Amino acid sequence: MLKFPKDFIWGTATSSYQIEGAATEDGRAWSIWDAHAHTPGRTYNNAHADVACDHYHRFREDVQLMADMGLKAYRFSISWSRVQPDGQGDVNPKGIQFYSDLIDELLAHGITPWVTLYHWDLPLAIQMERDGWLNPEIADMFAQYADICFGHFGDRVKHWITLNEPWVVSILGFGEGVFAPGRKSKNEPYLVAHQLLRAHGKAVLLYRKKYQAVQNGKIGITNNCDWREPLTNSRADRDAAQRSLEFFLGWFADPIYLGDYPQAMKDRVGARLPTLTPEDIALIHGSSDFFGLNHYTGSYAADVDPNENIRNEVYGNGGIFEDQYVQLSTDPQWKTTSMNWAILPWGCRKLIEWISQRYGNPPLYITENGCALDDQLEKGEVKDTVRKEYIESYLAACHQAIENGVNLKGYFVWSFMDNFEWALGYSKRFGIHYVDYDTLERTPKHSALWYREVIKNNGFEFSISHTQI
Repeated sequence: MLKFPKDFIWGTATSSYQIEGAATEDGRAWSIWDAHAHTPGRTYNNAHADVACDHYHRFREDVQLMADMGLKAYRFSISWSRVQPDGQGDVNPKGIQFYSDLIDELLAHGITPWVTLYHWDLPLAIQMERDGWLNPEIADMFAQYADICFGHFGDRVKHWITLNEPWVVSILGFGEGVFAPGRKSKNEPYLVAHQLLRAHGKAVLLYRKKYQAVQNGKIGITNNCDWREPLTNSRADRDAAQRSLEFFLGWFADPIYLGDYPQAMKDRVGARLPTLTPEDIALIHGSSDFFGLNHYTGSYAADVDPNENIRNEVYGNGGIFEDQYVQLSTDPQWKTTSMNWAILPWGCRKLIEWISQRYGNPPLYITENGCALDDQLEKGEVKDTVRKEYIESYLAACHQAIENGVNLKGYFVWSFMDNFEWALGYSKRFGIHYVDYDTLERTPKHSALWYREVIKNNGFEFSISHTQI
């Protein structure tokens, strides 16, 4: 039996655009994701989230399902354009009421709310009128929006996450253009990332000055990262793996924990990487009470000679190849999910140990981990054995890391239920609850029933070979 620390947080996670629906109801305005999804050819089967899982109307039913699982915590995000439709002006009372009711419902069932302020759904007005995340003034707009949320919900919400996966916003939204707002550039991702960090810093500063002492909460940021294993034991490949981690996670975590961008990025990106001014550093350095990590997979990393005419194969999230010159690959023997992401629990252990060592062993929460599978509902059941084994093996890897001294304090399964999977529409199912998109009926999968027992026992009997972790 693998037992976890007595105060370990067991949760699940979702995001507003992926589950809420009610896209234009009760004063909510469009976000960049509404516009992106309604542009033909931008999503699989031109899917959008106008209805999604209809969580906006069914949240009480969903919270009851959480309570049935014995969940300790639920991480959700607030739709900026539901609370402040144009992102700059008046507050929408019905939007405030919805989240207030959701928070109250969670607390009534003994579930701790973890609130993400930004999970990619920027109010469309800010993009159209103010150039979105490319405008330095957005840091102040975000702080104003955060102020609204702290003021209305902070009496009950004690765990705040400013931004979800700024790497995705920067690279997929402004580099590769596959996510909203759909821009393609080799320069803009670095400019956007800089403003995301400033926005995070300003929101945290506001919270600490105005609210934290009274509300007694914690605030941080969630970054995503895949593990990078050197392809060989050569110095070049080991350096490449390290460089890849720095371009992926260090890009956002180094300024917060170490006070500057990674040296490898400064050396390779040059003048295209904005300089953190003394004012920026004062704002950003030390601006997280905990380390939030979303983690799913990993790959091999190998050094590439810049003089060779090689382009990165599409394995995982590489970032801007020409700045890193890291070749990513996978082992054909690794098992994969329906996203073609490798199942590598040992990569999870190595990554959180790397974070612990690099950043001074901060309090760490895995704010997303899970897998997409081709789930089938048969006779009222979803036998998602692979998902159960995935979560089990990753949790075992987490347990090993805790024994090795990592200050891991919680784990959130992605996702509470099947939902709109961004550019992939409804073609991928990450949920531990099955959603019938015709009837919107929810059904707990076998993984949810297993996770309920894990929560109840604060641990589980581990039945998979330890060689995997």
